[in-house]
Amino acid sequence: MAMFDEDLPLKPKTSLKNLEPMSLDELKAYIEDLKSEISRAEAEIARKSAHMNAASSLFKSS
Repeated sequence: MAMFDEDLPLKPKTSLKNLEPMSLDELKAYIEDLKSEISRAEAEIARKSAHMNAASSLFKSS
């Protein structure tokens, strides 16, 4: 059983989406979706970092 996220195997990357058949509006919407997903991932990184820092400070000696 993995104790930390870092111990878990990395998930395989998804294949790249074919952008060729997409219209300009579809491409712009796709970019907005990706930006939203990046923001979501950054928020999760911040949350996990804060959690790790809090746990780490609990075990620091004074």
